Amino acid sequence: MNYRHVFHAGNFADVFKHAILARILLHLNEKPQPYRVIDTHAGAGRYDLSGTLANKTGEWRDGIGRLTAEDGAVADANNDDMLKPLLDAVAACNPSGTLRIYPGSPAVALSVMRPQDRLTACELEPHAAAALARNLGGDRRAKVIETDGFAALKAYLPPVERRGLVLVDPPFEDRDEFSRLAAATAAAVRKWPTGIYAVWYPVKDATAAAFVKGFHGFEVPKLPPPQILRAELHVASPQSDGLAACGLVLINPPWRLQAELEQLLPDLVRRLRQDKGARYLLEAIT
Repeated sequence: MNYRHVFHAGNFADVFKHAILARILLHLNEKPQPYRVIDTHAGAGRYDLSGTLANKTGEWRDGIGRLTAEDGAVADANNDDMLKPLLDAVAACNPSGTLRIYPGSPAVALSVMRPQDRLTACELEPHAAAALARNLGGDRRAKVIETDGFAALKAYLPPVERRGLVLVDPPFEDRDEFSRLAAATAAAVRKWPTGIYAVWYPVKDATAAAFVKGFHGFEVPKLPPPQILRAELHVASPQSDGLAACGLVLINPPWRLQAELEQLLPDLVRRLRQDKGARYLLEAIT
């Protein structure tokens, strides 16, 4: 595998994905029973934005960098700000008050989770898995497993807690990644139909639309069709190189999440827009 997320850490796609991840977990916190988060492609867990690799692309400057003050201070969030849970997670990684470290999805999740909740963080790439183990090693709630994320969907579902979230965010290195992702997600939902799923995808061409279309009419045997939302953030007009849009397929989302996304997504468009093509999309898939 050649993908290294440090080049993209903290970009608009991370802000979008992690803001929604944090909001889902806040909803899970409303019930006292413990839950499990399964992060199938967890990465290294933390990323140094001051390093050479992150600044080679500088993508974070148009992502989390847009949410910092001119002097680099981590932005404060109002209590009613939909971005507050994410900004709190970022602030926790930067005790000096100046943005340097960006938390990956496992760190964002742990910042919201309670003592009784558990995280299974999976990563196949050996160097990233080792870094993940170092970065999460002090947290007893987290277990790091060096394994293929799609294999994890077969091995670790359903969790013993019977409540929780599965975050699926593959690197999209392979040409068949969309088809593999669709098949793996469908199989996972049929294996654990009551879980919440957040499935990330890049939007570069018609392949993304075809991927989303595949969830229309999705059924689980002997159960009512699950609720499915499609959320997309476009920060710029379509580009021949680079990423200007991404999305999440949200299966069994918490019941108030759609209303929150109707607030969050326009705010992200306003804060992260790069040209007049910036927009968002939010719709139910039936």
